[in-house]
Order: sequence, then structure tokens, then C-alpha cells
Amino acid sequence: MSVCRAQSLTLSGIDALPVEVEVDVSAGLPGFSIVGLPDAAVQEARERVKVAISNSGYKFPTKKVIVNLAPAHLRKEGPAFDLPIALAVLAVSGAVPAESLKDAGIVGELSLDGGLRGVRGALCMAEGARREGLQRLVLPVSNANEAASIGGVKVYGIRTLREAVDFLCGGNEVVQAVAEESDRSESVETAEDFADVAGQRFARRALEVAASGGHNVLMSGPPGSGKTMLARRLPGILPPLTLDESIQVTKVHSAAGEGKGALIHARPFRAPHHTISTSGLAGGGSNPRPGEVSLAHHGVLFLDEFPEFNRATLEVLRQPLEDGHVTISRVAATLSYPARVTLVCSMNPCPCGYAGDKRRACRCSAGQIERYQGRISGPLLDRIDLFVDVPRLTRQELRGGEAAEPSSVIRERVAAARETQTLRQGVPNSTLAGARLREACALRGDSEALFGAAIDRMGLTGRSHDRVLRVARTIADLDGAGEIAVEHLAEALNYRRSSFLDR
Repeated sequence: MSVCRAQSLTLSGIDALPVEVEVDVSAGLPGFSIVGLPDAAVQEARERVKVAISNSGYKFPTKKVIVNLAPAHLRKEGPAFDLPIALAVLAVSGAVPAESLKDAGIVGELSLDGGLRGVRGALCMAEGARREGLQRLVLPVSNANEAASIGGVKVYGIRTLREAVDFLCGGNEVVQAVAEESDRSESVETAEDFADVAGQRFARRALEVAASGGHNVLMSGPPGSGKTMLARRLPGILPPLTLDESIQVTKVHSAAGEGKGALIHARPFRAPHHTISTSGLAGGGSNPRPGEVSLAHHGVLFLDEFPEFNRATLEVLRQPLEDGHVTISRVAATLSYPARVTLVCSMNPCPCGYAGDKRRACRCSAGQIERYQGRISGPLLDRIDLFVDVPRLTRQELRGGEAAEPSSVIRERVAAARETQTLRQGVPNSTLAGARLREACALRGDSEALFGAAIDRMGLTGRSHDRVLRVARTIADLDGAGEIAVEHLAEALNYRRSSFLDR
């Protein structure tokens, strides 16, 4: 047989698209070429495949070998095509039955000695294989457990090229990979606890509201007041991911090469340094990958020292905070990554950090404070739901304050509020819009009068108007109330006011 075909897959965002690997061996001067819009890593497969086949004890054809990766319009990236190319070449030579390649998705990077190295996006590949109706997925053993997490396709982990050939020939039995059981409660129980936080009752309440409805938060206060400590304890009060959310989160991490070998059940917490680049935060690059905002999908994105981030970098958050996804356009393709996050930011009120502090005088001029706070644009601030002052702790709070609630108690209230939202509208309050927002957040009587006065006095924009309503709805859900009362709306409006930011 002069032409043989193997089925493979390539990543496009967090989805895996099918690729057919066609190999033709014909008479002529010996050569090895790959066509079908391959990138440099795929072109380099020629040398890896030739040497791996020889070092595995097989003979590479001394004829003209052409590999076509179809469809030709789809750009092929990465080393995951090494294994299917090698097996298709061996099928042409008769070392592998061509029929055994028809129902199998094959991915894997070859080392020069014929061993297999793991590839990124194994979970995405498994979902793609299932969607395409393939019965088996053959890939490196290091990716097997992760790929098996999706279900619906038989996953076989292979260590070497020779083992793959023997398996396809029926000469050896490879145990089908089974998804590893992961403890859903483990990440919650090991998270840092709110019981360790002294004082800061107002900030603790704000984070409880944020966790309950998926709202964005900005905390400001002097150094050492506990802003970072509070933010790092937020994951401990978030409810576990649902199965669909777990699959989405795991796909993003798998596409970024950060797969854990099993489904991720803990909500992500990402805290990038303020020197991060635009592509590092939003995703992209010459070989596009998910950024921090996508790696925090269905979790928390924590930006410490908020004004220290490059302003242009921060501006890329405006679309994902509104739409829940990031779209990256390149010449070859347009990719979309999910990015439904709870944004938590912390900052000092001024460059020295002590503006408004009652114990320590601020050394900054009014102009310095204005320039410092002006590093954050108004449109970005308009996408934040809760503004929270985190003041210096008193001596009593530091040394002998009342015992704080543990995360487990707060988490029960948060989970109950989330369940209420799911039963009522199917999504967290932070995503309500249009008719669903008007229906869930209807105001009556005194609440309507209070909100009307607040709109005029506070100069709320259309976006901030909706965000106040969403926060008020979440506060009502925490209170177990069917309608938004005056006290719920008043608390939500209080989160729009801040002593450090009057913009």
C-alpha cells in the first residue's frame, strides 16, 4: 500500500479539531516532506520520526515520503503529530496494519530513542476524539489519566513507539487508562481559613457577598491591613465546581500544559505579578495559549498592587470581565478562551500607602495621589461591583479581638445562596442581564424610591446601575429573601462608595 492514513487532533483554543495524517511513499529520490500548513515544530518532526523509527528497530523507507496534514487550511502546531506520522509511515511499510489506525486518535511527541513525551491538551484531545466518534485514543502514558477523565472514549497510554506498534498489531495488551478519583473536599479543607483573619468585619462581609454572586471586588487600605490575607482566603468559601465547570476548567489548564492528571474540582486562584505582559494576562503569543484570566476561569483572579500593573495590560480585562471570554485574533486563526472570573484587586490609597490613615501621616501630595489612582481607568473601575476600605487594625483586634467565623461556616451560606441563584435563573447573579436582570431584581415601594435618589446623587452609569442591582440581589439571597428590600439595596449602594476612590 502506497498511501496510509492515521487520525490525529490539534488544539484550537481549548477545543481539539480532527486532523488526518496521510502518508504516501513513492519511487524517486529519497526524501521526506510535510505539507498541510505545518509550523516549525511540525516540520522538525521529519528528523525526530526518522531517527525514532530507526532506533526502535524498524527501517525507514528509502523512497520519496510525503506527509499531508488535512485539512490544509488549518494551521498545525506543536510536536503532537510525531507519533501518528511515524505509525502511518510504518503502516505503509507493512509494520502496522492499516486497518488498526482507522478508529484510533493518535497524538504524541517522539524522542530520538523512540520514547514518547507528553503533550499539552490531552483532555481536550479526548473530548475531540469522543466528538469525532473515534473508539480509541492512543497517547503518551504521562497524559493517559488526564485524558481518561473525560470518559466516552477508550484511552491507552503508551511509553514507546515500539510499544505502540505492538499494541496496534495485537501483540501486547495495554491496560486501558481509568480516570483517577480526586477528592472534591481536599482543596477546600486545605485552603487558608477566614478564622485566621483578625477584625475587618466589613471586608469579610464584602468577600462573602462577592463569593455568593461571583462579583468583582477592589480593596484598598494601608500596608499590613490584611488585604492580601483576605483575598487568599476567598477560595476557601467558594462552593466546589460542578461537573461541567470542572471539565471546562480542566480543559483550559490542559490546553496551557498545566493539566493535573485528573479533573480539577477546586476553583482556580491565580495571582500574577504586576510585571506580567499583556499576552500573559489575556493569552496569546506566537503560539497562542490561555492567559491568567482564562486559567482563573470559574475561579478567582487576584491582582495585588493593582495600580502597579501596566495600564495597557489592565485594559485587556475590560472585554472578558463583561463577556466572560477572551478573543484572540491572529493572521492564521481567531481563538476564543473562556474567562468567567471573580476579579479581586488590592491597592494602597496612595504611593506611600497611608492616605486617610488615622495613625500615620501621608507624605504624598494631592497631585501624586491623583496620578496614582488615575493609573486605573474609569471604564475598568465601572466593571467592579464592590469597593471596600480595609483600615489599619486596632490594638484590640490584633491582640484580643473576638473569634472570627471559620471558612466552613461562611461557605455554607455561600453555597446556599448559589443554589438559590441556580434554581431561580441557572447562573450566578453576576451574569444577569436584560430581561432576566429586570425580573430577578425588581424593586418596589421604598426600594425603588431609594434607588432613584441614589442614581441622581451618585451619578451611576448604566453599567454600575446594573451592578448595584446584582449585588443587592445577592445580599437578598444571602438573607433568604424573595424580594430586594431597602436594607439589601442600601448595603449594595454602600459598596459603591469608598473613601479612597471618588470617581
